[in-house]
Amino acid sequence: MKNTLMICFFWGMLFTVRSQTITIRNSDTGAPIEMVSLSSDIPRTFATTNSEGKADISSFSGSELIVIRHLQFKEAVFSYKQLELMHFTVELSHKIFLLDEVSVSANRWVQKKIEAPTRITTISIKEAAFQNPQTTADLLGMSGYAFIQKSQLGGGSPMLRGMATNRVLFVVDGVRMNTAIFRSGNLQNVISLDANAMESTEILFGPGSVMYGSDAIGGVMSFSTLEPKFLDSAQTVPVVTGNALTRFSSANLEKTGHVDFNVALRKLAFVTSFTYADYSDLRSGSVGGVSYFYRSHYVITYDAKDHMVPNEDSTLQIGSKYSQNNFMQKVRWQAAKNWDIDYGFHFSETSKFNRYDRLYVMRTDGPYKNRLRWAEWYYGPQKWQMHRLAISHSKSNLLFDNMRFIGAYQFFEESRYDREFMFRELRMQKENVDAFSANLDFDKIINDRITFYYGYEFVHNTVHSVASLTHVLTQEVDSTVTRYPDGSTWQSNGMYVTAKYKLHPKWLITGGLRYNNFLINADFDTTFFPFPFTETRMNSGSTCGSLGFIYTPMESWQIYVNGANGFRAPNVDDMGKVFESVPGYLVVPNPDLKPEKVYNAEIGTIKSFGNFLTIDATVYKTWLVDAMVRKNFELNGDTTIRYLGNKSRIQAIQNVTEIDVFGVQAGIELFFKGFGLKSNISYQNGKEQTPDSLVYYPLRHAAPTFGSTHLTYEYKNKFKANFYVVYNAKMDFEDLALTERTNASYARDENGMAYVASWYTLNFKVAYYPHPFIALTAGIENIADRMYRPYSSGINAPGRNIITSLRVKF
Repeated sequence: MKNTLMICFFWGMLFTVRSQTITIRNSDTGAPIEMVSLSSDIPRTFATTNSEGKADISSFSGSELIVIRHLQFKEAVFSYKQLELMHFTVELSHKIFLLDEVSVSANRWVQKKIEAPTRITTISIKEAAFQNPQTTADLLGMSGYAFIQKSQLGGGSPMLRGMATNRVLFVVDGVRMNTAIFRSGNLQNVISLDANAMESTEILFGPGSVMYGSDAIGGVMSFSTLEPKFLDSAQTVPVVTGNALTRFSSANLEKTGHVDFNVALRKLAFVTSFTYADYSDLRSGSVGGVSYFYRSHYVITYDAKDHMVPNEDSTLQIGSKYSQNNFMQKVRWQAAKNWDIDYGFHFSETSKFNRYDRLYVMRTDGPYKNRLRWAEWYYGPQKWQMHRLAISHSKSNLLFDNMRFIGAYQFFEESRYDREFMFRELRMQKENVDAFSANLDFDKIINDRITFYYGYEFVHNTVHSVASLTHVLTQEVDSTVTRYPDGSTWQSNGMYVTAKYKLHPKWLITGGLRYNNFLINADFDTTFFPFPFTETRMNSGSTCGSLGFIYTPMESWQIYVNGANGFRAPNVDDMGKVFESVPGYLVVPNPDLKPEKVYNAEIGTIKSFGNFLTIDATVYKTWLVDAMVRKNFELNGDTTIRYLGNKSRIQAIQNVTEIDVFGVQAGIELFFKGFGLKSNISYQNGKEQTPDSLVYYPLRHAAPTFGSTHLTYEYKNKFKANFYVVYNAKMDFEDLALTERTNASYARDENGMAYVASWYTLNFKVAYYPHPFIALTAGIENIADRMYRPYSSGINAPGRNIITSLRVKF
């Protein structure tokens, strides 16, 4: 009996010695802080606080330097003995501006934002959970600096600094998402990503071609998805954690469900994520606006005929509904002390969804004048898959300190179906893209003043394109011209090197160079187009660079100047798409296309006053030369060609115009005793030459001045409220691009001239946290139920929208 008591006493004492818990709190509210990281080099160990602000730091015993970090709070450093004297309780001060916040988009490696001479906006997962964006396009719009265009509910095409579509770049977990068929028209690929599976989202503004290659002209949108997490050093048994979400929105009767969970072991970890979302027809506002935006009629087909039917509820945008599911599985393995391997699988698929801005276009002539032009116009299911393997090695040697290899395969599928009113043939065009990529990145610290980053990127796309005509009554199928040459390829090889040099404790210089080579091969089927050629080839290259200066007169103030150039290489959409643009004009490939080149200069500053106020501003100027547009062309010395028995004027995409953009981005943020104010504004003025007269006209993707202002209140991690205003400026007829002036999606004034009305919305959201594991959120967007349509969009924005959600951690 005595031996048993001695053994129990011994193990109890051992447990007491080995188990020591630290508690970390907010110095303003006293609330516990979750996801605080604690790290030590000697002994080498790591821990993270849980939802109660607690972490086991027994393994830190004896450490002379324990670094305590959280993105939203000031860093703290203590020894283990100091923590003992503090009774293992630490209070962190909230920091309003995250000067030491880290970024991965600037150079593909984690670095402090203060060391990047560019504007970078980070969207926190905490703020995203509070705002409840429906899609990743809406998530980007939350930043206040990305303007989102929508042609339909199942869409979202970001505009950055007057650039959009194939002049901005999407990057997912370090893998470029842009493909060889990204076009100049609005895109909706970003909605394939799951907004509920993001760990962080960053927007790098301005040219990013040195690090990312082609398309990174207006900016780079970098998405980091959930990462598998290992056990903390003090944990010994497998741990399963996760999140679950259910959300409802009234404007489109959104029903979203999401679950993700992480299985943590010592050297192995798994993360699984699944989301399903269903959206019914979107209801727009009913107050103000113009009657032009109301949906007056829609088409139904019965008794083998198309019929125009009056819309009994003009605010209901019939035909805008769709659904989507996303799945992600990741596995991470710490193969050895300095080796980390992770594999990820992503899958996304939407239902079919209508190209809404085509469904209300009326005919202006012919036998069906004043009738809807299209009986059907929809996209087939949009599919995206990615397999990604990353191998990281961290051990200093002569060539590098850290090395990372990322190999990826992506599969894209998109399709279009259209049939005109009272016509019997449904046209289908379907494209599949097989995208392979490999990135090899290195960094090397030469000394405490000089750091190098260098690497290589390989990208190869194969485009498969099919098309058919189906008779809607007999179901007979005939072949027709494909959108792109089937089997065409696009390939890129790029090498880069960048460096940062600490000239002085207050001065930092950064610079970089990149060279890229591009190859395009396309073989044409002359069955439908009797052209005097059967193939096109391109082999071209481009060089770009950047140079930046950062001055930090004090820890809370950054001033930077940056000059950079970038490029967009021609892709299969530019070179391989053969089509009759309008009757009598035939667009043919131009093998002499060369990359568009962009030059950008900007100056910016960020100043934090104490721990409560931050002001930031950026002024930039962008010039794009050799811009690719459609213009009259000669083929073998001829200006016309016989096509289907008719003489057609030959045109081709050519490098003949220039673009000029000037802009300002500014923000202010205030935080004091739980109350906050955050406001931002973006102004951009863009001009583009016409391909014929070379006279400058407004740029299509330069959005009107836009911004938002938020008034917030937080109480001890128990309650949060946010009243905010979102606003856009007006654009008159003369402010619109030439292509937009005839677009049926715009309102018309009393003279029949297109324009964009100014608008604003009032919004209110709250969150209540009854338990560290539970979050209840609710909100009302567009409280006044205003009817409006954002610039360049083909669908009205939501009317009064009531949102409720429940999030649970486990």
